[in-house]
Amino acid sequence: MGHTLEGNRERAILVGMESPEVSPEETASSLEELARLVDTAGADVLLQLTQRRDRPDAATFLGRGKAEELAGFCRSLGADLVIFDRELSAAQVRNLETITGVRVIDRTQLILDIFARRARTREGKLQVELAQLNYFLPRLVGRGTELSRLGGGIGTRGPGETKLEVDRRRIRKRIAELNEAIRDVKKHRELLRRSRKEIPVPLVALVGYTNAGKSTILKKLTGAQVLVEDKLFATLDPTTRRVVLPSNEVVLLTDTVGFIRNLPHHLVAAFRATLEEVVEADLLLHVVDASQPDLEGQMEAVERVLESLDSSAKPCIIVYNKTDLVPDFKPPAFKKEFPSVAVSALEGLGLERLLAAIAEALSCRRIRTTFFIPYRKSGLLSLLHEKGKVYREQHGQDGVSVDAELEIVWAKRVEARLKE
Repeated sequence: MGHTLEGNRERAILVGMESPEVSPEETASSLEELARLVDTAGADVLLQLTQRRDRPDAATFLGRGKAEELAGFCRSLGADLVIFDRELSAAQVRNLETITGVRVIDRTQLILDIFARRARTREGKLQVELAQLNYFLPRLVGRGTELSRLGGGIGTRGPGETKLEVDRRRIRKRIAELNEAIRDVKKHRELLRRSRKEIPVPLVALVGYTNAGKSTILKKLTGAQVLVEDKLFATLDPTTRRVVLPSNEVVLLTDTVGFIRNLPHHLVAAFRATLEEVVEADLLLHVVDASQPDLEGQMEAVERVLESLDSSAKPCIIVYNKTDLVPDFKPPAFKKEFPSVAVSALEGLGLERLLAAIAEALSCRRIRTTFFIPYRKSGLLSLLHEKGKVYREQHGQDGVSVDAELEIVWAKRVEARLKE
């Protein structure tokens, strides 16, 4: 697959492997996704190669003959690097670099590189550095001082802001420091959550495959100034904003990092603190790109990550986004037990239906009841209007009878105030 080359962009050859467990279609889909990751990382794809093998070669992944063929393509096309769609061992990387004469990285290293670019907050940077060091530590043998290079192309951005000496003891010490710093961040998040729970506002988390349109939905529903790009992993650090539902209920809507097939386990482990927003959520909005041919495969990839977080059984709404690109869209049979809404966030279509669906899904937290508010406690009347939905007010001699729907916890607070 060729692309028009841009100035200063690296030139990459992509390599995938078909095996008895992986169909040719799955291999092709995964390579296409790898090509998008490469574009996100700032390189152009010169060629995609695949080989069918029962299992990868221990020394060169591809086998010697195919590796030599790859070297010929590198010379004739002027490639700067080769990117493999599977994770490579340190020995495979060294041998392939010797044969091809160019840098060789794998899918995991590419994703880590993108995350290194995208992290904006201190927490995000800590988590990326931890994931990078956990990835590189077993690969230090024979790598010389390569890991201390900064900014030398895709896959070479250093794990930290300072140059790292390739020394196991020092890296292990740094990993321990990062784990401690992330624990502190986690404690801070827990304090925020505790204070948030004292003022009971439901938390709704946007989850989904990368580039499904979660950030666009957040922006449209809240007016938040968040980054929206047609790139993989455009959002890395979570953003949380207030949304007022048609029921007048306020909820917190939080965006999360997009999931992807074969997301490196180092990253899932490192980003657990961020993904705990998913664990704590009262409701998940699983955003799906309806225009993707393999949307069920993407949904399954998200489901696997949710299962790893023990969150797959949470209340959920499936949000099929980008339906303006798919005439006569019909939702697949995936997770039929959950309600679904078809929207186009970019065009602003279906968002009112989505808000109504969120209100409906959270309605079990609410109660409709009648309060008698004495005039001397008329401040409670404005509280009912602020926190709930008032259906009817009937003014009497001593006070107001109010038919209202609101969160059970707020109803109990109003009742307690009336008894004071």
